[in-house]
Amino acid sequence: MDDTFKALVINKDEDKITANFNTLTQDDLMDGDVEVDIHYSTLNYKDGLSITGKRQIARVMPLIAGIDFSGIVTKSTNPDFQPGDKVVLNGYGIGETHHGGYAQKARVKAEWLIKLPDDMDLETAMGIGTAGYTAMLSLMALQNHGVTPQDGPILVSGAKGGVGSTAIALLAHNDFEVIALTRDLQHVDYLKNLGASEVMTSEQFSQKPPMLGKTLYAGGIDCVGSSILANMLTQTKYNGAVTSCGLAMGAEIPITVAPFIFRNVALLGIDSVQTPKHKRVTAWQRLNSELSLEKLSSMTFLANFDELPKLAEDIMAGTLRGRAIIKIKS
Repeated sequence: MDDTFKALVINKDEDKITANFNTLTQDDLMDGDVEVDIHYSTLNYKDGLSITGKRQIARVMPLIAGIDFSGIVTKSTNPDFQPGDKVVLNGYGIGETHHGGYAQKARVKAEWLIKLPDDMDLETAMGIGTAGYTAMLSLMALQNHGVTPQDGPILVSGAKGGVGSTAIALLAHNDFEVIALTRDLQHVDYLKNLGASEVMTSEQFSQKPPMLGKTLYAGGIDCVGSSILANMLTQTKYNGAVTSCGLAMGAEIPITVAPFIFRNVALLGIDSVQTPKHKRVTAWQRLNSELSLEKLSSMTFLANFDELPKLAEDIMAGTLRGRAIIKIKS
């Protein structure tokens, strides 16, 4: 029986990071107690950084890229999983310290895996992917902080990206008024169809913020960082909150402590990599019941495995709208 499989491998050639399709065998896989045939993965901003070499995401090399996947269990020595189980994996270091989702096979630890709801298929799971899962974690954080629809509108930055698009749909489903921030206003119809009541150019949020701005918003979900996050915080109402899950614009925040000590505004960090399993299960259960499949379809498209390098360039250039579902299984 042929145990070879195709994988997109990150390596280093002298000082240059490379990404190439290689043929591997089962012996190349890392330790784990569950083996999976991967059917789908996605393209996330972190994956774009890794494939293009713009930032060293892989901490060991050579390493299979891809920070998430969905697939079918083929072998397990853990009683929690049986061959035939539909599973999804987000984070836990895959694509960074452990072989990731851009391969036709994986061997991983059982505690990293989530069984999919019976009525969710593998393609839908990766239509949601890490971006949709992160969006739900952001919504849960706002709600756990006590932010309600009655408190006022919620800003979403990076609105046409994977996290932003899904966040808009989820917020709208939960009766929040959503204001989408995007640098390209040609996507207004797309964002309003997802549930945004208003679309604003992010340019006005890109300037250096005042110490305190007008209190206009109950909170926000920020996917880009830097000045946009700072401006969102300075315009958040008393006791509001803004979640932070991305740094496409930069990791530094040009802000004073004024919003935090004068308005009791909270900055809530969203980590999708090491999130405890019970919270992951809740997030996936809520995604299954709260995310419209029609809206999900409008923000995703299916791409072949071989298209990944070109798509990685597109996501880094900011020209990719919504989410690319990568069909791994041939």
